[in-house]
Amino acid sequence: MSEKPSVDAPVARQEIPARLAGYFLSMAKLGASDLHIKVNTPATFRVRSALRSAKEPPLTMEQISQMISALLSPEQREAFGQNGQVDLARENSIGDRFRINVFRQRGLPSLAVRRVTRDIPSFAELHLPENIERITRETQGLVLLSGPTGCGKSTTIASILEYINATRRCHIVTIEDPIEYLYTDKKALVSQREIGIDVPDFNLATRAMLREDPDILLIGEMRDRDTLQAALQAAVTGHLVLGTVHASTAPQTIQRILELFPPETRPLIRQGLAYNLKAVLCQRLLPSVKDGIDRVPAVEILRVDPVARQLIETGRDNELPDVIASCQNGNMQSFSQSLLELIEGDLIDPKEAYAIAPNPEELKMRLKGIKQTQTGLIARG
Repeated sequence: MSEKPSVDAPVARQEIPARLAGYFLSMAKLGASDLHIKVNTPATFRVRSALRSAKEPPLTMEQISQMISALLSPEQREAFGQNGQVDLARENSIGDRFRINVFRQRGLPSLAVRRVTRDIPSFAELHLPENIERITRETQGLVLLSGPTGCGKSTTIASILEYINATRRCHIVTIEDPIEYLYTDKKALVSQREIGIDVPDFNLATRAMLREDPDILLIGEMRDRDTLQAALQAAVTGHLVLGTVHASTAPQTIQRILELFPPETRPLIRQGLAYNLKAVLCQRLLPSVKDGIDRVPAVEILRVDPVARQLIETGRDNELPDVIASCQNGNMQSFSQSLLELIEGDLIDPKEAYAIAPNPEELKMRLKGIKQTQTGLIARG
């Protein structure tokens, strides 16, 4: 039986200039996430958020121009000449994929490269709460992951999808800008579409996604009304839809979604969220004090149970934090609960936790064994 062709085979067949191929291998060796190539500067790698320059002479304009000329197809060279930038992807001999942006700055050619690997960390490796696994059992509805830029949303979603990939026979379709992790088919069949390479834009991708026979959909970023409507429609018709939203808390996530719609349509959107939203995970990254661990996430988890559903439908989003804090079955957790666990696990400095805690005094009292509720103070049992 012939080997199943890779979905990335067209990318893999295209030539990578020798110098750039060497940099790609160095990225893998260093564990670098990004590579920057700029005239009169050595190649620069981003390793664990810090920039590190290669031990080599600065690259000349001629060297970079030759690299770009060998990298681009005639059509891409024409697009670069007209627009001053072009996006493309390549895959090297060890199976890593690279998202490449060729651009001009100060009239000089430059490259920014993002490494996309198949090494998807597990829940335990990311130090995510154990109850995240329960969310992977959902088969229909909407699961949102929110937080500021750079908080690890894409990595957490990748970990969720990889868990499903390993445990459930289903078809997962992703729409990403850009692809940040590569999935290898396990129990699931995974189809990844990258904006600008596989499909021109999110709107076209979301209009086509239900014709691709998905069971689970990832919409990388829910940034506009059309994308949100498509996600809700897919959830209503029996699909599990995952996506990201820029918001700092679970209640704010709902508000951000509603703000995308005109006021007269918001009651209908609220109803759609109330009956199809399954969970909101809101995440922030903190520096770790444990050796070998760079950063760890503090995660607020809202599961939409009957009480939360009623609050969302009736516009009482401000009461959702009380629902999260009072949950007794382990399905939900507040930021304070998450921060407390990270402190007790010796993963973060308490000062870092107080700096981002919604209520620093409450967190301090929790550390002293006291829990604060709206009805007063009660001693921990």
